[in-house]
Amino acid sequence: MREFDFELRLCAHLEGETDGIVARQLGGSVADPGGRVVDCVVVSPGAEFAERVAITGEAIPDAAIDSDVGTGRARYWKDAFDCHPERARRATERACEVGFFERERRGGRDYVRRTARYPDWYGELVGIENKPDLDRPGDLEGQLRTDVALGLFDRVILATESYVTRAHLNRLPDQVGVWRFSENTLEVVREPTALEPGEPGVEPLAERPGRTDVAVVSPERKARKRRRIAERAYGKGWRTYDLPACDACDPDGADAAATVPYCRWKGRIVEPASECGSECPGYEPVAAEAGPEADLEAERERRTPWVADPAGPRRQSGLDRW
Repeated sequence: MREFDFELRLCAHLEGETDGIVARQLGGSVADPGGRVVDCVVVSPGAEFAERVAITGEAIPDAAIDSDVGTGRARYWKDAFDCHPERARRATERACEVGFFERERRGGRDYVRRTARYPDWYGELVGIENKPDLDRPGDLEGQLRTDVALGLFDRVILATESYVTRAHLNRLPDQVGVWRFSENTLEVVREPTALEPGEPGVEPLAERPGRTDVAVVSPERKARKRRRIAERAYGKGWRTYDLPACDACDPDGADAAATVPYCRWKGRIVEPASECGSECPGYEPVAAEAGPEADLEAERERRTPWVADPAGPRRQSGLDRW
């Protein structure tokens, strides 16, 4: 199974089996931003999850959360941030767009206040590395050792389609759980060991012969990164692709779930950005009389507690259903 196909099927399966937020392709490093990308992340709801749902379906900018903007008296936006003015302005504009800030004008200046207190909305974060074929591991061992040493996630899991042998397990850090996922069935081969996000972590940066450069990451930096991951996961989800405008695309054709780019001509899920287009021999333009394209946001809203366009934190009726 191709990795993209495997990843989407696993995300769909997890979405159906958990009450949390499932997302894919999120940054999982702290000292070296972009140095580690985690294939899948599952964010468990915390005590105030309903309050987060009520604010916005988008990710809230990190700088806006860290700012001194409160829910009471509006403040001049520049006075409320401890960062570069351009970053502060971008965070202010985005926070207003998504409904976390509301704005008023006084004497030609923008003053802002929060529409709601930022809630304690997420609990456990689980990082999942996908490797359908263990005979082609790449840098799998190094990636997982980084995840364990850093301890950014509460648990780390390897998901594979391969039959898992004792030799495979011996090459992995003991703390890493192992799942075998095949034909939309998940088998737990080894349970993960809980890591320590509240303790300092060690992040490998560069390897040279006889030497590895590392950074010691404080619990405070890890906590902030965890919040960024949770926010990014909430706003992004895992359906981050566009469905191809091809008659061979059948969003309901895969066994995994609706609204995935399943191609009837190839008989599998495809990666639209790299596999679809007029150059494909099976390409057939969508007929003008065809119905509207499947709605990825509507499908996410139907299958999860996420709400695309909530009424807002000031009108919270009906949230007890979560």
